[in-house]
Formats: sequence, structure tokens, C-alpha cells
Amino acid sequence: MSVALFRLDYGSDLETEIARLEAAFVSHGFDPHPAPARWLALKLLEGERDVIATVVDRPNAAPVLALARERAEHLRGIYGEDVDLMAADRRFGYVSGVTRQVVQRAALNRFDLTRRIDDVLTHRWLGLPIFFAVMYVVFRLVIDVSAPFLEWVDGVINGPIAHATGSLLTLISAPDWVRALLVDGIIGGVGGVLTFVPGLMMLFFFLALLEDSGYLARAAFVMDRFMRVIGLHGKSFIPMVLGIGCAVPAIYATRTLSSRRDRILTALLTPLMSCSARLPVYVVFGLALFGSQAGTVIWLMYALGIVVALLAGSVFTRTLLKPDQTSAFVLELPPYRRPTARGLLIHMWENVSEFVSKAGTVILGASLALWLMLNLPWGVADQRDSYYGQIAHSISPVFAPLGFGDWQTSGALISGFAAKEVVVSTFSQVFVGGAEEDPASLPTPAEELWGVFTGFGQAAVDASRTLLSIIPGVDLLGGAAEPEDTALSAALRNHYTPLAAFSLLVFVLLYVPCMATLGALKHEFGWRWAVVSAVYQTGLAWVASLLIYQGGLLFGLG
Repeated sequence: MSVALFRLDYGSDLETEIARLEAAFVSHGFDPHPAPARWLALKLLEGERDVIATVVDRPNAAPVLALARERAEHLRGIYGEDVDLMAADRRFGYVSGVTRQVVQRAALNRFDLTRRIDDVLTHRWLGLPIFFAVMYVVFRLVIDVSAPFLEWVDGVINGPIAHATGSLLTLISAPDWVRALLVDGIIGGVGGVLTFVPGLMMLFFFLALLEDSGYLARAAFVMDRFMRVIGLHGKSFIPMVLGIGCAVPAIYATRTLSSRRDRILTALLTPLMSCSARLPVYVVFGLALFGSQAGTVIWLMYALGIVVALLAGSVFTRTLLKPDQTSAFVLELPPYRRPTARGLLIHMWENVSEFVSKAGTVILGASLALWLMLNLPWGVADQRDSYYGQIAHSISPVFAPLGFGDWQTSGALISGFAAKEVVVSTFSQVFVGGAEEDPASLPTPAEELWGVFTGFGQAAVDASRTLLSIIPGVDLLGGAAEPEDTALSAALRNHYTPLAAFSLLVFVLLYVPCMATLGALKHEFGWRWAVVSAVYQTGLAWVASLLIYQGGLLFGLG
């Protein structure tokens, strides 16, 4: 019987830098022996002078020490304190978590501020409603506050940028196919996804706020009782929460779990969390078909992901992944902190820049491939007759009982296998990309430039009104104008009913994970479990959407 070695989790940021430094040992040919690589990496990040003195003269130590200093400064910039204090907080937090479970103290010692807050946030019955209420407020703010900026970005991309590109191509007498490729393919495809960057910025900001304040660790304690139903403990909820950002690092975060069975089960459930790549799909359909209820619909998608994960986990626990042993749940509770503005902005920027870089690589490649498929055989007049339309139409009957059995939706779901953001990119090209504008009706460059500045100012004012209106008794939205439609939102509202749109959102939430997520599952657990994930999620998505759409029709909601 093998015994798993104890490994303290220092938090996602510090764990990332430790892993980065361990990889640098290998890439630079630096031998950490006789010290364990993980221990040495942590000590170098902490700036332990005695440890540094023992390795400074070793071969290939210079680039490793330089990297350690650089990453330590990076962490210091985020948290406003040295790495050694961060690590000490985690160690004391772990000790505090252990003592809270095994030591009984006199009632008088419990009445400090931290314990009073924990008594409410981790309460047996109040903890879960508070958690869902907090997430509801977050997603309402994400949608309501970012909506004015979403409209502004859409106007900039499909206005000045698209028009300037078209004018430049006309000036150099570029062929029509080059114009269509750049304006409809690249700007229409990638731009259609970048439109939703303001919403992602808000999402990552609030997630960083919850994590840096120490609340997400409390959420793990709250969820422990429910995770036990599926044979896991609350610590498995941490990777699942990380999956709200991206499922790939969340799957690698399961390494902190000691049991391989727990790691596999957690990794299979993590893709059911609504990652940031799905948020653009939720936003565009929410604003197009659900109006003022868009925030509620998006919150329902996130809550539904958690509920479905619990149900799927209970099935796996009774079939493929039966519990092998009962492990104790010991989780370090970090102290409550006042998040720094610099730390929140750095976290937000790092996550958003990663998303934008993906838009410049995966989504760009997918947009180019999609444009070619939509225009082949060359000169095709109707997109339905293109190679893309033919392939999508051949599988569309599979989705007909779900309420979206058209070739446009089928094709978008296929392209979403590359990355869920590409679903929006595909819709943007199919529904909007080929739209023609009357050159005589276009504003002048000066008018467009002025509109960019005034539009941003108006968006900032509208977002500020929304943010201040969450204060009880404050209503600054009484005279606010209804948000204008983006071109894509208007097209979707003309194509889908609210019931069909909701069914489609549920399918996007649950169906096969993206290629990167399947690659992470294969890397960690092998092809068998990657295939299991793809098959069970797609089947689950089809059944769930079928029940929602057909049930809605039965109750007259169609």
C-alpha cells in the first residue's frame, strides 16, 4: 500500500511560480540535489539568503536565480508583501484548519472578528445560500456593468476598424476576396469574440476579489457536505472553482489531491463549470433574447453547472469510480485580507491577456478556416451550399429535437470543439460577416473618431450608474435608455426563440470540452478518461437540452 506524501498547497499563484522554477531547473540544466526541487524552488522565491549562498556557485545557477528574483517581484507586486510572508500565511492557515477540527476552545475565544465572519459564511445552513447569492450578485454586475462597454467595443470593431480596413484595401485596389477575408473573416470572426472582453474583465476582477479576500477557501468548506454525496471532499471544489476561469489549469490543479481516484473524478467534473470561454456565448444570447433577465440566465448557467456536476459525480461514484477510502478534509483557511487594487488589476490583466492571446491564435486560425469553408467551392452564392453549410446541414437533424436543428447552429457547435469562444466567432461570420453597407451612409473618419471617444465616455457613465444603483435606496437607472442592439444580437433574436436559445445555452454548457481541456485530461490520466469525458458530456448535453426544449413546448413556453 503506497502512502501519499504530504504536500501543502500554497495557492494558485505561488504554486504556478514554484512549478515554473522547477521547470527552469530542467531547462537550464541546474541540479537541485541534494535538496528536493520543490523545496529549493520555494526557498529561492522566498529569497532565503543561506539557501541562495549554497547554490550561487553551482553550474547554471545564474539564470535560475535571476528567474526566481523576477517571479518573486511579480508576486510582491500582486500581493504587496514578500513571498516568505505569503508562504508563512499558508502554513499557519493549514495549522489553523487542523486545530479547528481537532481542538475545542472555550466559547470566549471564538469572538474575534475572523471567527464571527466565519460563523456566518461557513454556517451549516446559511453558507450555501450566501455563496449562491454572492455569485448571483457577481454575475449580475458582470453583465449589467459591462454591457455599455460591450456595445462600445462592438461599435469600434465593426465601425472604425472595419471601415478603415475596407477603405485601405480599396485604396490599394485589393481583390474582393482579400477584402472579404480580412473584413468578414478576421475582423468579423476574432472581433466578434473580442467584443466580450469587457465582460471577461469584470468576471476576472470579481473572482480575484473573492479569492484574494479569502472567501473562496470558505466556499470549499461550505461545499464539503455536498461534495461528500459524490465521494469527494471540499478540497475538490477548489479546482472546480478554478474551472470558472479555464478548465485546463483547473485540471492540473487536481494534483494537490492525494487520491488518484479523487483526481480523476474531480477532473471529469471540472469541465462542467462554466469557463470564461463560454461567457461570450451566454452574454450574446442573454442580451439578445432575455433582455433585463440576462444576468439571471447567466447565473443559472453557472449554478446549473454545479448541480449537474454533483449529479454526474454521484453516478460516477456508484459505477466507474467507487470510493477506495475515506480521506480527511483538511484545508488551510487563509486570513481575511483587504485586496489591493494593484493585485486585482494584475490578476484581471493576466487572465484577460491570456484570453486575448488565444483570440489571436486559436480563434484566428478557426476564423480563417471557417471563412474558407464558407466560400468553397469558390464563388458559392449561398452559404448553405458551401462545404461548411453542407457538413453542418448533414448533422443538423441530430439537434432538431433540441430546438436548434439548423445548419448555422450545428456548424457553430462543431467549431466550438476548437474553443468555446469560436461559437460566437462562427455566429458572427455566418449571421453578420456578409452584411453589406451603403458607403454613402457611412460617417466620415473624423465623425467615427469622435464617436469612439464620446461612446466610451457614455459607456463609463452608464456603467457607473449601474454600479451605484446596487446600493439600497439608490436608483440612477430610472431614465436610462435601453441598450442598443449589436448586429449579432439583432440577428440572433430574429433566428431563435427564447426557449430554443435557453436549450442551446444548456447544450453549450455541457457538451464536449474543448481540445485543450481534452489534451490536459489525456496528459494527466490517459486517453481513456479523455474519451469518457467527451462522450458522457455530449450525451448529457443532448438529453438535458431535449428535456428542456420538449418540456418547454409541453408547457406552452415555445
